[in-house]
Amino acid sequence: MRFPFSLTRSMALYMLRKKISGQKKFPLVLMLEPLHSCNLHCSGCGRIREYADTINKHLTVAECLNSVTECDSPIVSLCGGEPLLYPEIVELVDRILRLGKHIYLCTNGQFLENRLSDFIQLSYKNRRTKRKMFWNVHLDGSESLHDAIVEKPGAFVKAVNGITAAKKAGFYVYTNTTLYKKTEIAELTDLARQLEQIGIDGMMLAPGYGYESVSAESFFLTREETYEKFKSVRKLLGQFRMTATPIYLDFLCGERKLPCAAWANPTRNIKGWKSPCYLVTDRHYATYRDFIELTDWSRIGHGNDPRCEHCMMHCGFEPAAVLFGNRLRDLIRLAIWQIS
Repeated sequence: MRFPFSLTRSMALYMLRKKISGQKKFPLVLMLEPLHSCNLHCSGCGRIREYADTINKHLTVAECLNSVTECDSPIVSLCGGEPLLYPEIVELVDRILRLGKHIYLCTNGQFLENRLSDFIQLSYKNRRTKRKMFWNVHLDGSESLHDAIVEKPGAFVKAVNGITAAKKAGFYVYTNTTLYKKTEIAELTDLARQLEQIGIDGMMLAPGYGYESVSAESFFLTREETYEKFKSVRKLLGQFRMTATPIYLDFLCGERKLPCAAWANPTRNIKGWKSPCYLVTDRHYATYRDFIELTDWSRIGHGNDPRCEHCMMHCGFEPAAVLFGNRLRDLIRLAIWQIS
């Protein structure tokens, strides 16, 4: 299966309850950023620029747990910054798992191999750890391209060593790769083969988007360039375990329109609930309810806000592919894709 059955079942039942209740806007994944500190200075990252004034601050475990309860999504993505720098990361993972949530722990992989023993020990105490916690390791392409983008020689090898160790220890491991103008699809194919040999569980690919905090960078994709890149991706990488749903992939290839559903992947960080989305910031709200009720959702998306012109990011459009792909043909395609 593309994703573990426990995750698929939890998400399906959750969405069914929400649909029956008539709730129109509800979260699928909470993007929880307990800190913005990071050990890398990636060319395409806006966090270390946008949150320079709070870069050395972090949420408490209690604040994180209150946010998880307040939002109540079935999945929590622990991101940042680099979550493995968070002093109480093991305790936080344990407490979130005890709330019955699934966790994506997003990391650049530089500390993964050294910190893995802490999570192996946690799995002895909490049997949900290996079943409901997934490592999500960021790899921006081949070794040379990745090391150039994260501005650290040897970073690729260190991340791959961490991935290999995590798989040997029995954890679920996925990777996250952003495509830029300079990304060569042939190199992505080589990367996919390398990761397949390690036995990773899935590979997420997303188009690089030059949002406000990094808009001066020249290597991000336009919408038209995204279409061309992903047509090649679908043709050459279709044999590998990509995690992009077929409906979202249609969108990335320019063959289907989708609304932005950024409200389904809310971001909570040190300053509050980030509005309107993970990438663009108008303000931060003190509560999740205020975030949902006071954000003007009619403004977001292509054609409504010039900042969104070239955005096709998974945080807004992958949930839309799941939520609005309701035709029978879509459901059949999703089912076949999931079990393949």
